[in-house]
Amino acid sequence: MEQFVFGIDIGGTAIKCGLFTKDGELKEKWEIPTARADAGEGVPQDIADTISEKCREHGITKEQVLGAGLGVPGPVREDGFVSHCPNLGWREKNVNELMERLTGIPTAAANDANVAALGEMWKGGGAGVKNMVLVTLGTGVGGGIIVEGKIVSGASGAGGELGHMVMNPQESEACGCGGFGHLEQYASATGIVRMAKKRIAEAGGGSVLCSREELSAKDIFDAAKEGDTLARELVDELGAVLARALSHVAAVVDPEVFVIGGGVSRAGSILTEAIESHYNKGIMKALQGKAFRLATLGNDAGIYGCAKLILDRTAK
Repeated sequence: MEQFVFGIDIGGTAIKCGLFTKDGELKEKWEIPTARADAGEGVPQDIADTISEKCREHGITKEQVLGAGLGVPGPVREDGFVSHCPNLGWREKNVNELMERLTGIPTAAANDANVAALGEMWKGGGAGVKNMVLVTLGTGVGGGIIVEGKIVSGASGAGGELGHMVMNPQESEACGCGGFGHLEQYASATGIVRMAKKRIAEAGGGSVLCSREELSAKDIFDAAKEGDTLARELVDELGAVLARALSHVAAVVDPEVFVIGGGVSRAGSILTEAIESHYNKGIMKALQGKAFRLATLGNDAGIYGCAKLILDRTAK
């Protein structure tokens, strides 16, 4: 009897879904809209309905389904309990118990960035290692830590929140979370642009970036690749702050590989090279020489990681 697993990655606007075989082959992927009305109360039933529909389409019985893994955009305890998920409006829910009641199949929930890290370790940029850290550079900075093939979620499910490490306690502008000087303020797409605008104002000219009315992180990387001095300095500064942050992480978990994902990672090797050029400075010898790779699964990392959650539990 062929067996299957569902990977369900819940986003703020869409829920990404995948149907996998027990061997990890992605049979089909699709999306459904995220019903955020009424504090996301309709989301669990929508997920249960789409799972039932796909089972009918493929002629799959519940006995053939090993389970469904869920990526949740907020802290999730190992038992599936979510105390507060602001992106959906969920409060005080045990997602595992709720989804098992609605679907009749085993469920395992975890934070969305953590499952993305698990997916990249399994089938993406971290393939072949069991100790890795994923850093996602997008609108914010996220992360996931994998040690011996397992997610480090912490006591409350907030493990891996790398974007909120304090890098500059003298920072006067607040992070989106309300804190000050967090990595996200310097290394996210919006943070990179924020820092660039400050430098452009100081420079007063001499860079192609000075003529851009709507500046983006991509503009900065493109200009750096073309040899623009100010853009190259900005990329170097970004590499330095990321290297410092990741050296702190390495001193705690000692990964084999750092995988860089998120929209900013589309800049390519110029980003990983900027990090590598600073990483070994000041760090103890045993932690030097880490590998820096680009993520390869893109937006599918979450569904792969969700599927792996279930496959790991059934393999025990």
